[in-house]
Amino acid sequence: MEDTLAAVKEVIVEVLKIDADNITLETRFIEDLKADSMDQFFLIDGFCEKFDINISDEAAREIHSVKDAVEAIDALKK
Repeated sequence: MEDTLAAVKEVIVEVLKIDADNITLETRFIEDLKADSMDQFFLIDGFCEKFDINISDEAAREIHSVKDAVEAIDALKK
């Protein structure tokens, strides 16, 4: 999970151009990071590319926080 969290943070920093220090598991994309729908699309795309996985549209709609992303990615990597 820690490796996944670190890689998720890398994607968030790259896509949203923000400082990684403020990103925790509880960080929410829309409410805390002010991500819009395009940002969310690019985040999901970035996660898919980084981890060589495919996140379905349905699963992507359930990813609202860093923790959601880490859990979804870990489940897909198994």
